[in-house]
Amino acid sequence: MNSSESAIFIEHLQTIFSRDLDKVMTELRSYQDETVIWKVAPGIRNSAGVLVKHLCGNLQANIGAEIGGTGYKRDRDAEFSAKPEPLEDLLSEIHHTKKTVVKALENLSEGQLDQTFTKPVSTGAYYSTRFMFMHLTTHLAYHLGQLTYHRRIMDA
Repeated sequence: MNSSESAIFIEHLQTIFSRDLDKVMTELRSYQDETVIWKVAPGIRNSAGVLVKHLCGNLQANIGAEIGGTGYKRDRDAEFSAKPEPLEDLLSEIHHTKKTVVKALENLSEGQLDQTFTKPVSTGAYYSTRFMFMHLTTHLAYHLGQLTYHRRIMDA
């Protein structure tokens, strides 16, 4: 890719991450009873609250810390054992994550996109930063879909 195409790619990433994190907030606000955000639906392993903590931790670690240099230290186990907290706290965490991601992407250079990302994906394989961003957008979209179905099940 040339520098113009890379700049467009980065803009598209900002758009996708912003859009989907906004949708996560919309889903959370749409629950009829916010206490069920922390309940596990039948046949599902994680509550919506846990999924949100996981999404934010993933993005804060892989984009905030690795690209933006925020110093964020991820505790993945804590994401999956998170205790219930108020809806406003979750929304604030998502909003902070969105700001962190957008800012990190503003400072991303074309050269960084083609470098090997500093951490492997879940399989242990290393890929380019460009690939990692595609992985992170699909990961976000996957869990956003889970959140949507969790809300629908719990509100039924």
